[in-house]
Amino acid sequence: MPFRFVHAADIHLDSPLRSLALRDPQLGELIGNASRRALEAIVKLCLDEQVDALLIAGDLYDGEQTSMKTARFLAAQIGRLVQAGIGVFIIRGNHDAASKITAELSFPPSVKIFSGRAEALQLDREAGALPVVIHGISFAKPHAPESLLPKYKPPVEGAANIGMMHTSLAGVAGHDPYAPCPARDLDAFGYQYWALGHIHQRSVTLGKSTVVMPGNPQGRDINEAGAKSVTLVTIADDRTVHLEERITSIAQFERVPVCLDQIAEWPDMVSASVAAVERVRAAALSEHLVVRLAIGGTTPLAWQLRRDLDLVKQAVEEALPVEKSWIEKIEMSCTAPGAAADIGADPLLDLRGLMQGDIGKSAGFTAAATDIANELRAQLPPELRGILGNDEASFQTSLAALIDQGAEDVLARLHAPSREGAV
Repeated sequence: MPFRFVHAADIHLDSPLRSLALRDPQLGELIGNASRRALEAIVKLCLDEQVDALLIAGDLYDGEQTSMKTARFLAAQIGRLVQAGIGVFIIRGNHDAASKITAELSFPPSVKIFSGRAEALQLDREAGALPVVIHGISFAKPHAPESLLPKYKPPVEGAANIGMMHTSLAGVAGHDPYAPCPARDLDAFGYQYWALGHIHQRSVTLGKSTVVMPGNPQGRDINEAGAKSVTLVTIADDRTVHLEERITSIAQFERVPVCLDQIAEWPDMVSASVAAVERVRAAALSEHLVVRLAIGGTTPLAWQLRRDLDLVKQAVEEALPVEKSWIEKIEMSCTAPGAAADIGADPLLDLRGLMQGDIGKSAGFTAAATDIANELRAQLPPELRGILGNDEASFQTSLAALIDQGAEDVLARLHAPSREGAV
């Protein structure tokens, strides 16, 4: 008899979204509740498919979480699986290790939470069914700088061996190294399947072993774009593995480019932006679409659009005919026709050259901008302090981009003509 299970990871229940909530409270509320709805979708998938088990490979919580409402919600969802006879297996990741709820919440005995020591749990199955052993280790502390693989127990001969691990694999941009372990080492270890967690992007490595990083089931910001999912796994009696990706995200983030070349009128700009969103909406796999518009190109509207960015967002939102489509932010990189050629003829363009050149790149200006940025960063909540980069190189790159954008914004206010109805 095959063994079927759902593999999920990085649910990050009630992940804080302070910056998004400040920009748009209604959208912030939608995304703030999306992790709960994603868990509900995962539980529904398990029940609908009548699987044998749900495996959660770490980061069920989101760090120093203190809300017992979260605990009660989670207990209710797990209870639905327990009542249906579906096993639940959980390893703790780096965020779970920092959560106060981890120590306070208790589950029924049928829910297995692996400890900080290697465990190999052989499942009770019907006579003649494929033997299954699930291996796992939880994070005891928020940091795990060394590979956990040497601690795992060897595969059980004749059984389907499933390993659960929270790991950064060989490393990936945007994720700190946690229990680093290359996929090739996992492949050589002898398990049939590795249920991984930590990296918020789905990946599958096929070899002697099937190594799956399912990604998070719900994106939390524009850097976690696309439809998010879990993996439905079937291990056949001959221990071959079959995978199905199942979408669970309630909202998906997408960057949407809009080119305004040859567009000189405000209504045409709005129409082009709406058409771009509609194209992405038609291909979206989630209930809600949250877009960041990247408006570029060469247009006489360039200065005006940059100055009236709030009015651009309002106009596009009002013109969108598609329900459940949201504009999270607009990035503006338009240029005016002949902007480069007219330097010397237009004093404002000369000023831009100075602001972005000699002045903007001077040691004194850069030092002053660095001091301001550091002061602002220190006032942000911990989860947002990497917004300008997590190392010196990325910080300086972000700062230089902000200086250039600031120069464009200043010039837009000096240059742009008034639009009828604009304030």
